Amino acid sequence: MRSLWFLIAILLHQSHSIQSKLATPPLPLLPIPKAAQLKWHRRELIMFFHFGMNTFTNSEWGTGEESPSLFNPTALDAKQWIDAAAGAGFSLVILTAKHHDGFCLWPSQYTDHSVERSPWKGGKGDVVKEFVDAARARGIDAGLYLSPWDRHEKSYGLEIEYNEFYLAQLQELLTRYGSVSEIWFDGAKGKNAKNMTYYFEDWFAMVKELQSSINIFSDAGPDVRWVGDEKGFAGTTCWSTVNRTMLKIGDASIVNYLNTGDARGTDWVPPECDVSIRPGWFWHKNETAKPLSQLLDIYYKSVGRNCVLLLNVPPNSTGLISEADIERLGQFRSAINSIFSKDLAQGSKAKASSQRGGKGGGFAAMNVLDGDDQTYWAPKEDQDGNGYWIELKRLDPSASFNVVRIQEAIAMGQRIMQHEVYADGNTVASGTTVGYKRLHRLKTPLEAKKVKVWIKASRGVPLISAVGLHFDPFHGVSMKTNGTSV
Repeated sequence: MRSLWFLIAILLHQSHSIQSKLATPPLPLLPIPKAAQLKWHRRELIMFFHFGMNTFTNSEWGTGEESPSLFNPTALDAKQWIDAAAGAGFSLVILTAKHHDGFCLWPSQYTDHSVERSPWKGGKGDVVKEFVDAARARGIDAGLYLSPWDRHEKSYGLEIEYNEFYLAQLQELLTRYGSVSEIWFDGAKGKNAKNMTYYFEDWFAMVKELQSSINIFSDAGPDVRWVGDEKGFAGTTCWSTVNRTMLKIGDASIVNYLNTGDARGTDWVPPECDVSIRPGWFWHKNETAKPLSQLLDIYYKSVGRNCVLLLNVPPNSTGLISEADIERLGQFRSAINSIFSKDLAQGSKAKASSQRGGKGGGFAAMNVLDGDDQTYWAPKEDQDGNGYWIELKRLDPSASFNVVRIQEAIAMGQRIMQHEVYADGNTVASGTTVGYKRLHRLKTPLEAKKVKVWIKASRGVPLISAVGLHFDPFHGVSMKTNGTSV
């Protein structure tokens, strides 16, 4: 009898051990981001520096015939640029090493149209070196822009000769200056430009050989794609996935596809939203920075729609970021901190339609409140056809909010196709995709005991890493600082 009870005890212990093991994660839904792409998503903000010959000629697109003697930024201080970026919370900065006019900000061995022929530092200067050194000293990653269209180079239009020339300059930039996190290939060129076939795939292969962890940006990726406009706006539907076979660099007919992505896309190529803080890309004396309200609108329509925002802040002709632009960047960062530093969902109790692995299975609804994008709520796969939901019962329902933040566990693939948000049973927001981050700005602040996110349609089961509630004091408010609209 004693041996029978002993056997039963062993079986119960084994049964408990089996049941107490964590449930395994669901399979990822391909395609998924590479490690470098996932790091890029988490940046949220990147800074562009358009600087070069156009800065001194008051142009946007130079002719290529400008004299190098025009380039003389007597007070150039790349550390000041990087300080401005770091102070505003940007973790990656990108410099136009060569724009369409062909003038090189480094002493290239393959052209005489460079800083080496300028009066700046007696021809001994190297803007690219000063830029990457300053970034590295502040712990900021650096990226470079090298225009394929070159209006100065005589070999442009000769297919083999120019592709070899471009590849040589690309090799210079990727071997002289240490680690480069992003390389920018601009597909723009004028209507009257010489007919030119670029060997993009050859260039991309060389880039990856020289810098294996780099992200390559172009209209068609392969790692990051253009969003299809220069307003800083992604589509209200925005997939990180596309079919690269449908994309051609410089093809204006694909801008809508770039803006929205493709739910059936076979390639993970997320969009980057590029926009300038000023009307132009290069510095112009008569231009000023966009108001804060417009920058925040851009933020919600880029970062808040599953994109990374690439904000251009052009240095002036002395070689410095203008103080007014630095002030606006500070206002922008302060506003973002004011909105998102406090999560009004913290302290809530979370419940969901179901949980993968059952109670204690590791994919609990409370994971959306832990501030870790590597943990997530996962429902059961065999749920009925009414969709999936997660609900927060708030600790302090009197704390009003007007921003709802939802984030997917994109390391496992992008899944959500349609969703709605309810406050105490009333629909307050709706949308399609979520991706890395979706921000809903509500028309008016709300007080609510319960907030529910209902996933109405998804590719496989949805995996949600975060749900947050925030108060935006700037939304719908006319803002003024020292009598000046900001």
